Amino acid sequence: MSALTVRQVRRRYLTLYGLRWLPTGLMIPVMILLMQERGLSLPQIGLVGTAQGLLVLALELPTGGLADALGRRPVLLAAGVLNLASLALFAVADSFWLFFVVWALQGVYRALDSGPLESWYVDATLAAEPEAEYERGLGYAGTVVGGAIGAGALLSGGLIALGPIGPVTALTVPVLAAIVAQAGALVALVVLLVEERPATGVAALRASVVQAPRMISQAVGLLRRSRVLLALVAVELFWGFGMVTFESLLPVRLAEVIGNPERAAALLGPANSAAWIASAAGAALTPLLLRWFGAPAGAALLRVLQGVTVVGMGLFAGPVGVLVAYLACYAVHGASNPLHSGLLHRQVDGPYRTSVLSLNSMMAQPAAALGGVVLTAIAAASSVSTAMVVGAVVLAVAAPLYLPAWLAGRRSAPAVEPTAVLAPAERQATR
Repeated sequence: MSALTVRQVRRRYLTLYGLRWLPTGLMIPVMILLMQERGLSLPQIGLVGTAQGLLVLALELPTGGLADALGRRPVLLAAGVLNLASLALFAVADSFWLFFVVWALQGVYRALDSGPLESWYVDATLAAEPEAEYERGLGYAGTVVGGAIGAGALLSGGLIALGPIGPVTALTVPVLAAIVAQAGALVALVVLLVEERPATGVAALRASVVQAPRMISQAVGLLRRSRVLLALVAVELFWGFGMVTFESLLPVRLAEVIGNPERAAALLGPANSAAWIASAAGAALTPLLLRWFGAPAGAALLRVLQGVTVVGMGLFAGPVGVLVAYLACYAVHGASNPLHSGLLHRQVDGPYRTSVLSLNSMMAQPAAALGGVVLTAIAAASSVSTAMVVGAVVLAVAAPLYLPAWLAGRRSAPAVEPTAVLAPAERQATR
């Protein structure tokens, strides 16, 4: 890793990060609507999503420990192969149980994919220059992911607008494009991600599996010792539950106000593209937010603002109002993620970085599964608008969980060297 310069590491990280999210951009406009087209009800869609959440809950920590012990590259390669398989099955699935398998594969993929690339970037940056500021790269990543998902969503909308291709329905065409994009991302991962590992082969794999529980134990120990880290990870419970509103319910809400699912799906392509451009713009504001508010206060404010935007998505009457609120939601989303990630990284020593990131992600995924079940049930029993308002409240009430980080930052600010890399549990990035 040390053979690469800081700039080379950042360039490779941003390239791989963008390619990783391009298939997601292609899938976002059609994922829910395609399952509805193939006969699933909203409650059934909520239930199949629990397969992902439950498997992430079971595997997040073991796979995080495995990535820290074995290496980030092999774990990311395995994740990419599983994502490719899940997309291929999604293209042909036509029943509740096949979609359940799709989301189960997605669960294993998400568990493997959660954290290793970001951990590789931070550790490779510090290996190249021990006093490097990696927060800037994390902010750039937010901009890149916004552009990648936006481009994918725009392409998805264009493919839908072209209509069916032979026996392939209009909503299925973007899934085929996502398969091609994921294959390209795998090739790029093989070429660009360079990692120094002490050993390879079956013996290394066996030793890493044995070592993984120790990595997990150390990461959980950090969580027990630090109220700041515990509160930051708990934020993900609320965020995971509430994100169902803008990831899963928005397509249904838009189809409801327009009155035509295919027109809504075609509109979702450019709308998603604009939303992720807004997210990229929000991420670009990270330095300003750090300067104006500091990371903890800025992150707390953005959680409340995101809840307000989701209320707008649920209550505005026409498609223009819904989409404006949607764009605002993603701008806030893009701005909040780098702040939260930076706060989290400042609590973590390098050897356990992926394990702690896995702990953080582990909270979000089962919460998202629960949110999928609860909010789709509310939508079916009452209305999509009611479900969105409930999710908005859950998003906003996470804001006080940034208070321990703010207090710790105020206590440690006079004694902290701004260029320190591995901080004690109480330290926060307030720059």
